[in-house]
Amino acid sequence: MRTNYCLEVRGDFACFTRPEMKVERVSYDVITPSAARAVFEAILWKPAITWRVSMIEVLNPIRWINLRRNEVGSIASPGKEGIVIEDERQQRAGLFLRDVAYRLHASFELDRNPAKHRGQFPHLSKFGGEGANTAEKFHEMFLRRATKGQCINQPYLGCREFACDFRLIADPTAGPKPIAESRDLGWMLHDMDFTNLKDPQPKFFQAVMEDGVIDLIKVEVRG
Repeated sequence: MRTNYCLEVRGDFACFTRPEMKVERVSYDVITPSAARAVFEAILWKPAITWRVSMIEVLNPIRWINLRRNEVGSIASPGKEGIVIEDERQQRAGLFLRDVAYRLHASFELDRNPAKHRGQFPHLSKFGGEGANTAEKFHEMFLRRATKGQCINQPYLGCREFACDFRLIADPTAGPKPIAESRDLGWMLHDMDFTNLKDPQPKFFQAVMEDGVIDLIKVEVRG
C-alpha cells in the first residue's frame, strides 16, 4: 500500500527557472514538480525507489523580486586545471520569488528489480539481497530523517544558494490553508525523462492552480 508523505518547505528566495529564458533567469510562479521531488530526494535517495509528487499547496502569496547576481560562465571538468573566476564571472539579472512556502505531497515507488541499476551506479557494490529493499524499510528511514531534520544534502528551491527549511507534516489539514487564488500557470516543466541517460528529455504539463492547490495526479504530461 502506497504511503503519502507531506513536507512543509519555506525559504526567503526561490527560482524555478523557465527553460525558454536563455540569458536571464526568470522563475515560474510556483515550485515545479521536479524541484519538489528533489526536496524529498535530499532527505532520502536510493536507487531502489522513485519519488512521485502528487500535489503542491501554495501557502504564501506569490511575490517577486529583481536581483542581479554574479555567476560563473563555465563548468569545471576533469580536463581543466581549474576555473579563473575573474575571467569567467558574468553578471546576470533575475526575476525570483521571495518569501515562499509550500506543502508538498509525494509517495515513493519501490523498484522490485534493483539489480538493473548496478550498471548505472557501479560504485554501489551492493544493494542488498533479494527482499532487502522493502517499502517498510524506506518508510521508516524517511520518517526518521524527516522528523529529525536530517538530509543527504541541504534541500533548496531551484538554485542551490536558495536553501530551504523543511518539516514533516503529520496532518496537512491542521496547518494553514493554501492561498485563496486560482490561475492558469501555463505550460510548466514537469520532470526530465531519463529513459535515455545520454540524452534526457524534458516533459511539460499544463499547470492549473485552484484555490492555491496544484493537483498532479491526473495531469497530462507531454514531451
